[in-house]
Amino acid sequence: MIEFSSIEQMLEDTRVSGLPLWENIMRSDCEQQGISEEISRAKMERLLDAMVAADAGYRADERSASGLVGGDGGKMMDYMKNGKTLCGDFISDVMAGALRMGECNACMKRIVAAPTAGACGVLPAVLLAYHRHFGAEDFGDDEENLVRALYVAAGFGMIIANRASISGAEGGCQAEIGAAATMAAPALVQLMGGTPEQMAHASAMAMKNLLGLVCDPVGGLVEVPCVKRNVIGAMDAVSAAQMAMAGIESRVPPDQVIDAMREVGASLPHTLRETGKGGLAATPFGKKYQPKED
Repeated sequence: MIEFSSIEQMLEDTRVSGLPLWENIMRSDCEQQGISEEISRAKMERLLDAMVAADAGYRADERSASGLVGGDGGKMMDYMKNGKTLCGDFISDVMAGALRMGECNACMKRIVAAPTAGACGVLPAVLLAYHRHFGAEDFGDDEENLVRALYVAAGFGMIIANRASISGAEGGCQAEIGAAATMAAPALVQLMGGTPEQMAHASAMAMKNLLGLVCDPVGGLVEVPCVKRNVIGAMDAVSAAQMAMAGIESRVPPDQVIDAMREVGASLPHTLRETGKGGLAATPFGKKYQPKED
């Protein structure tokens, strides 16, 4: 078993081993860390439990210290209850979940960085909404499937981190929200019973859709536009997963998409890489929240 440096290598190793992709990822990680499968699974279960707890602990009346973020997750949940949503219950639930988790992060609550705190809403939003709408009635009966989906997400995320970046300061928001969507899309395909090849195509399509996304936080805070970008990342993951399950493929190979993301990130000016000096942060509104220089 080896550490995967590319998606193609991961798929080929999975074909040779005959293992499910999630299990091949788990075994590779165990070998790299020198831990048992029992310890690895216990860690992944704790991450899932933390996602569930963070989602359940959301409070619509809480606001971030800046006052810029809070309450939108509650608004979306209330809107869902009126039964007149444009997107239907599942997609509306995904949107609400992404908002809730992003707001929990801004309000300094405990979240799971997946792969970063600023992109923490994407993966739990799609996984937990999938469970609520398509999974077993009892969460315990779905836990194994969700853990397997997390392994798939982790495998793709590690390749992105090693081959490109998951840092907004290095690659722009395409490396954070984009990476989160690229992890969540194959995780959804895993839940829907898709093949490893479909997972790879889903990841590539999700990444392609967000290429060039800049990191321009107002006031240098992970709040505006970060929280609402979690919604876009989650929606991107859902659409990419559904396209892959329909048999639609990415024309550009997945590894080449990741490489393109790295190159695009390196081309972005520093003002659009988490410095809070360009994009939305440089608008008249954004300048009101810029930290005072000494």
